[in-house]
Amino acid sequence: MPWTGAHTIVFVHAHPDDEALLTSGTMARAVAEGIRVVLVVATDGGAGLASSEHSDDLAAVRARELNESCRALGVQRHLYLGYADSGLHGDAPSVAGGPLTLCRASIEEAAQALAVILREESADVLVTYDRHGGYGHPDHIRSHEVSIRAAELAGTRRIFEATAPRDLIVLGLKLVGLVYRFPPEFDPSTFELAFSAKADITHRVNVGKYIDAKRASMRAHASQATSDSGDRTLAAFLRIPKPVYKRVFGTEYYIERTSGSPAPASR
Repeated sequence: MPWTGAHTIVFVHAHPDDEALLTSGTMARAVAEGIRVVLVVATDGGAGLASSEHSDDLAAVRARELNESCRALGVQRHLYLGYADSGLHGDAPSVAGGPLTLCRASIEEAAQALAVILREESADVLVTYDRHGGYGHPDHIRSHEVSIRAAELAGTRRIFEATAPRDLIVLGLKLVGLVYRFPPEFDPSTFELAFSAKADITHRVNVGKYIDAKRASMRAHASQATSDSGDRTLAAFLRIPKPVYKRVFGTEYYIERTSGSPAPASR
């Protein structure tokens, strides 16, 4: 593990289910190796795509799913930063009397709230998204910005950005597209500028021994596997045969940076 010697790692994600896709194997491995794992979720996920059966209480459904995911991974503590989901394009309105959406909130205010958690946990390591926010969701990009500022405020010097090599993703999606029809809202071409160039990746974490926990974490987020129009990408991932799944998801990728350092220049 790139953070050997760490006692506490705080992972920051934008929505319930994001932890399952990018970092759940690392989280399970860290727990198994005696590291305290804390998950902070910035929003309630209430604007996520899901079938209409969940339309009235999606945030509550996703909270229960996050609880199940964290149990599967062994996460010692998980909590919300307190913002509403900004929606796929970052323009979801804040509900009167409710919390602000993350994209409408002040970065400084959100960073102050996250810094309190980092100090409270005496975090040795902070894990967030890369500067692209992975595939570019506005809440992911904002979570990255908030996390970097929070690390500065709290004095958390070790920062790792969860990412993936975009060339590998683009190739994988082309292969999957030969045998699987992607849902209407999914555009594989968006990944051509998403995540990170292979040359920028500094650490690859082998999570093959924890692949069952990763798969259980994904499976916990059932509301995000289907919509009224059919299966979504998560459902396709869960249908991959276990040997292939382990090969595809058995490594998780990170860029190490120090608080205040510039982002990698390549795109």
